[in-house]
Amino acid sequence: MIYWQLFLAFFIPGILGYGGGPASIPLVENEVVHNYEWLTVNEFSEVLALGNALPGPIATKMAGYIGFAEAGVLGAVVAVFATVAPSLILMIGLLGLLYKFKDSPKVKRMTNYIRPTIAVLLGLMAIRFFITSYEGTGAWQTLFLVVASFLLMEKWKVHPAYVIVGALGYGALFL
Repeated sequence: MIYWQLFLAFFIPGILGYGGGPASIPLVENEVVHNYEWLTVNEFSEVLALGNALPGPIATKMAGYIGFAEAGVLGAVVAVFATVAPSLILMIGLLGLLYKFKDSPKVKRMTNYIRPTIAVLLGLMAIRFFITSYEGTGAWQTLFLVVASFLLMEKWKVHPAYVIVGALGYGALFL
């Protein structure tokens, strides 16, 4: 019975929490604190703070922790699966539908319209990152990191993962 309750406690917020993990946190709180009473409000806030301190999606970290606390390893697996199941089901369904109509001229036209939109969104995100970096570290540090990254990846063909690690190291040492 506890596994079914864990599944429902995280599946329902996954369905209703449009906007990802942060949007589903109040829904998870309602299920975990008020409905099933597994945690107090104070304990939930501590789990939320711990989840925010770790990298990765907040909803899955909270589900894993609460599931493990209530029902061990299997409880953690059930809770994490319930968190990702709504997105997984929808994605499989939509991919199946898209695959069915992949040769349709309307679908091809739609994907041609989506590509520039994604490029613009990525460009805007890069500009916001640049502005944030400029405001946080100054013009010379930002310019150095941009030029060094460009040269490393384009001229000397260094893998981007190494460039990211190098930039993190630079930031840790000099910023």
